[in-house]
Formats: sequence, structure tokens, C-alpha cells
Amino acid sequence: MGAAGTHGGRRDPRKDAHEVDKLAKRLRRQVGEAIADFGLIEHGDRVMVCLSGGKDSYALLDVLLALRDKAPVGFELIAVNLDQKQPGFPAEVLPRYLQGRGVPYRIVEQDTYSVVKRVVPEGKTMCALCSRLRRGVLYRVASELGATKIALGHHRDDILATFFLNLFHGGKLKAMPPKLVSDDGRHVVIRPLAYVKEDDLAAYAEAKAFPLIPCTLCGSQENLQRRQMRAMLREWQERHPGRVESILRALSDVRATHLMDRRLFDFAGLRAERRAGTGADAAFEPRELGEPLFAEDTDA
Repeated sequence: MGAAGTHGGRRDPRKDAHEVDKLAKRLRRQVGEAIADFGLIEHGDRVMVCLSGGKDSYALLDVLLALRDKAPVGFELIAVNLDQKQPGFPAEVLPRYLQGRGVPYRIVEQDTYSVVKRVVPEGKTMCALCSRLRRGVLYRVASELGATKIALGHHRDDILATFFLNLFHGGKLKAMPPKLVSDDGRHVVIRPLAYVKEDDLAAYAEAKAFPLIPCTLCGSQENLQRRQMRAMLREWQERHPGRVESILRALSDVRATHLMDRRLFDFAGLRAERRAGTGADAAFEPRELGEPLFAEDTDA
């Protein structure tokens, strides 16, 4: 008997097409939910989609094009690629793809590659400087184009990896927000893929045969901490299905009263007061989760 989706060992194209259609609908639904939940795109927006040539930004553009045609609000899309002058970069690939899709675009040429290679010592992580340089260029171009939103291709796993990087190495509870305003207050950055799994984006890129362009800077660094965080998340998902989804939900359900940031909550000014109609005491929640309430409850 052939494997699922095959006839006598051959793949069933109808089943393949059905699976791709299901995946496309899931991506459109998740992106649509993120747009609605966080107010990412509004009527009259001119959205600058940052297209790197990687699977994530290709999928982002593709899904936004599909949503634009059916959205209840009108918005424009323009794709922007920053040609950083990396050796061997195939400059013709993105213009050919975008022209074929009928998407207005701009290719910005700026040699940030040489700057990064010159400034960052051999063996050190290049991403921070590369990202800052790219961000400055993209902000400038957004102003020139009159873009009201800058859309980036960061997905669910990027957000979670950033959260754990900040937790483990920065001592902060901080991730990538789906929407933020630049420090100078002039630009709104959005991440419509905030609910989308990286594995789904990889499968979608393969199914759509996007002409992918690898980054020779990022791809050459095997020991990046971010890569380690992604490996950790993959292991958790395999060994404990649902854990990653639970962590993502936690980022949307923050209780400042049960953390330790005095800037967010006035612990020093907290006093007991009678409140009518309250039920269970939230201070006892750990007991409900099977955790010790007091040190005496442990076996130590």
C-alpha cells in the first residue's frame, strides 16, 4: 500500500494541492487575526513590505497581497529590498519576481556589507550592527515613499526566541511586539506574521517555489545565540506539544501585580483593604498549579 497522499508510491497532486490550500488559508487567517488584534493595517495605509529574499518576507508579501484583494479596508503595498552588496548577491531575482507579480517596488543599493565586515571582529556576531544599519536605511526609504507602516517578516518563533534571549542573556522580560513606533516617533513597524509558525512558512515557501536568496552574513554564523533559542523551542515542541503555544499566550496575558517590576506596579504602596464580592485569592494561584505555596511545603 502506498504512503498517505500517494498512489503506488507516486504523490497524489490533488492531495498536495489540498494541503497547500489548507496551509494558505491558515496563514491568511493567522495574519488576519494579528492585523485585527493589534490594529496593524488601517484604511488608507501605504504599507512598505521589507523583502529580504528569505522565506518569511516572501510569504508575508504573498499573504498580504491575498488579503488586500479581499480586505474590508483599502491599503497599498510596496515592496522594498535593501541590496547590501553582499558578494554574489543575485540582483536580478527580486525585480524579476516582483514584476511578475505586478507589485510596485524599490531596490535600494547601499554597501552595509563592507561596513559590517570591517567593523565587527572575526568570529563576533554581526547581526546587531547589520540590523541597525538596515533599520536606518529602511526608515529613510519609508519617509521617501510616504509609507505609513513598515511590515517586517518576523514570525512567532522569532518573537519567542527574542523573549528567551532577553530573559537568559539580558535580564529583561521583553520580546518583539507586533506593532511599535520608532524612537523618533515617525514610523510604525508591524509584524503581521506574529501568530505564524516558522515551519508553516518554510512549507509555504517550498510549495510556492519562492526564489529564495540566502544571507551570506547570517547564514555563515553557526553559533548564534538566537539559533540556540530556536533549537530549544523545537525540542520543547517535540517533547512537550503545546508548550510553545502556551508561552505565546502568556505574552498576551501579563500580570504586573505578580511580577517584580516596581515601575509597573506600586508594591511599596500596596495595603490591605476589604473588597466585597471577591472570590478566590489570586495569591494562592501557585497552589492550584501544583507548586509549593510556602517553603515549608517542599521536601527540602
